[in-house]
Amino acid sequence: MKNLLTLGSALFLAVNAFGQSNTIKRDTTVVFEESKHKVVTNSFWSNWFVGVGGGVGIYYGDHDDRMKLGDRIAPTYGVNIGKAFTPSISVRAGVSRSDVKGLTQNRAGSTLSHSTGERYSELPWEGYWLENQKFSFYNIHADVMYNIVNSIAGYNPDRFYSISPYLSLGWGMVTEAPKEKDVTAGVGLYNAFRITKGLDLTLDVRGTMVTDRFDGENGNRRQDGHLSAQLGLTFKLPQQTWERPSVTTINSVKYDDAELNALRDRINQLANDNDALKKQLANAKTSTITNVEVKKQMLAAPILITFPINKSTVSNEARVNLGYFAKVIKEARQDIVYKITGYADKGTGTPEINNRLSKARAEAIYNVLVREFGVPASQLQVDSKGGVDNMYYDDPRLSRSVITIADIL
Repeated sequence: MKNLLTLGSALFLAVNAFGQSNTIKRDTTVVFEESKHKVVTNSFWSNWFVGVGGGVGIYYGDHDDRMKLGDRIAPTYGVNIGKAFTPSISVRAGVSRSDVKGLTQNRAGSTLSHSTGERYSELPWEGYWLENQKFSFYNIHADVMYNIVNSIAGYNPDRFYSISPYLSLGWGMVTEAPKEKDVTAGVGLYNAFRITKGLDLTLDVRGTMVTDRFDGENGNRRQDGHLSAQLGLTFKLPQQTWERPSVTTINSVKYDDAELNALRDRINQLANDNDALKKQLANAKTSTITNVEVKKQMLAAPILITFPINKSTVSNEARVNLGYFAKVIKEARQDIVYKITGYADKGTGTPEINNRLSKARAEAIYNVLVREFGVPASQLQVDSKGGVDNMYYDDPRLSRSVITIADIL
């Protein structure tokens, strides 16, 4: 009997020694791209912006150079909406309305002018034959913008100033008689000054070309032009940041196969010795035999799976780690329940979106474990916490995750 108890103790200690001596890796390694020029392209619905502005403009027509510069300044204002496809390339569409003050040699009432009927000057050398001209025009335009600062210095979400030259193509319309319509083409400089994460102060300087007849008067010029400067605000819609490319390695519990096989062989040998002792006791006519029961003491360590921003899709890399995790769950004690908890980054998205996203991430991990790796559903519980502050290393990327940990022992 004493030998039998000794054998049982040895079996118990051997199994526990296995759990203590084996190398267990529980690290999560995230390696981010260090280059400022490399970012992850966001979805189509990310990186949108809306802008409004107002300022002054000057029209360049046939006789406007005879007018004092201060007399030619007129108001202009506009609105636009756009999207950044990369930190350097953006497109936008907008509409602007500009008033024009100039000179015309056509008299009031002429169908070829926008004369006010008021003579500009009584002095011959100042153009006493010219009359004041006033009209307004609209320009519906599309612009392709190139952020020079981000292109040269790399993306920096906290940068105070950036400048973006752009090319513009549009459709101009004079809606008062004599009415006119024409294709417009232009260039500009878009200056942005960061106020907050979602708001910029802007200075938009634009030069636009139209045909000579656009102001209602044909002269000797090949085209007329309009130069404007608008001061405005640009509102950045949610999700304006650009992520750095990263490679994430998540290591769940992993045991050395050679050591595991050696330990199994040892347990089998001890079991054979146990049978031999039973026979010895039976031959000695012992009435009581103590059975030795070997139980698995393995417990799967916690596992962290991260997700790209706004995503709940499980990557193939994560599936590999989940496969190791599932193997340990199925080989370990069946009375252990593991809680699958989903999280989202509080710094991006609304509370409603983060609640939905964290739940979807947890359910995605649950489905992979149950449907792909055969983990019993009775051993899993699903929970979600919505948007949370940075949980690890002050890094928001590690909060876009699912953590699976033993909940009931």
